[in-house]
Amino acid sequence: MIHATDEAAVAAQLGRTPRGIRRVAYRCPCGRPAVIETAPRLPDGTPFPTLFYLTCPKAASAIGTLEGSGVMREMQARLADDPELAAAYRAAHEDYLRRRDAAAAEDGVEPLPPGTQSAGGMPERVKCLHALIAHELAVPGSNPFGREALDALPEWWRSGPCVRPEAEPELEEER
Repeated sequence: MIHATDEAAVAAQLGRTPRGIRRVAYRCPCGRPAVIETAPRLPDGTPFPTLFYLTCPKAASAIGTLEGSGVMREMQARLADDPELAAAYRAAHEDYLRRRDAAAAEDGVEPLPPGTQSAGGMPERVKCLHALIAHELAVPGSNPFGREALDALPEWWRSGPCVRPEAEPELEEER
């Protein structure tokens, strides 16, 4: 269950009403949701394979800049040349699928069909750092490329919250 203030923050971050939110999977150091866990199937039954969804626009912008630097080509080359890294990335993929299937079971819905992709190109490609970082933020230590990319990001939250929904009360300073 997600609190109404978190849902309002996510809606403001996305610029639309969010669908299929199960919970906040990671909070930005500023206190706002930054990654949500989404249902494997939307309320109308539509499959939604992205379990961990990055919502913070400041983080998304920083990740987009990192992607634009060409880091994914370098990661892809290392994936092909490093069997240990490839095994860790495959384990991240398997973790993602296991968690998504568990979410479907908890929700009482049919899991997504076998062969449905996990996220970010796993396990064979490095395709979307947003998805890989979301996985790493939600499940620390789970995704080697997510961790590596996260460590390369600036502290996007330092200038303050990305959104302040009108209905949301001020967050306490200690957050």
